[in-house]
Amino acid sequence: MKQHPKSQPPRSARLFSEPSQPTDVYIAHIDGAARGNPGPASYGVIIRRPDGQPLASLGKYLGRATNNVAEYYALIAALDYASAHGIRKLRVRSDSELLVRQMQGVYKVKSTDLRPLHERARRLAAGLAYFQIESIPREANHEADALANAALDGTHDESSVSVQPAASASLAPPKTPKTKLETRRIRARYRHGALHPAEPLDLPEGVEVEITVHKAQGE
Repeated sequence: MKQHPKSQPPRSARLFSEPSQPTDVYIAHIDGAARGNPGPASYGVIIRRPDGQPLASLGKYLGRATNNVAEYYALIAALDYASAHGIRKLRVRSDSELLVRQMQGVYKVKSTDLRPLHERARRLAAGLAYFQIESIPREANHEADALANAALDGTHDESSVSVQPAASASLAPPKTPKTKLETRRIRARYRHGALHPAEPLDLPEGVEVEITVHKAQGE
């Protein structure tokens, strides 16, 4: 008796059918950098609104760490920012396959250095109404890569920036305890539409500051 090939089940009957994709999702491009692995490390995060308009640029020097640790700190920075600013739907894009696959549950987290970072990232992601992380080519992540390298370089610029706590915040406050900050002057470079501090600011994640920009003397 001739047997006919089995037809594919309808999409709705598939075990791992893809959920519908919401449209009002913020996008975060993240990247970590380390020279020496381990060595001097930093991260860069570019967050965009659902319409694609830039919202925030986050860059920070971490000290000595591995590249994978820096990648996780970039992810945590993006998730902390979302939590602090009332962002409920976030899609993260990274060129680190290890990070993406571990967050997706495809790869196990064997490193003792990464395990607590992974657990923290998972907790933060679980607090969102929608979270997705996806792998992208390195060339599609050039803005976050440039920001991470700018934070790592710590190059000086002709801009003097005064940083102080914001008098009020219109967005949701961070969950971390409030910290009293002192007004101080720093130097920063203006690149890619954002100010990149020449030295670590050591600010709590999600804190809002007021920035007054003055052109350096002699310029």
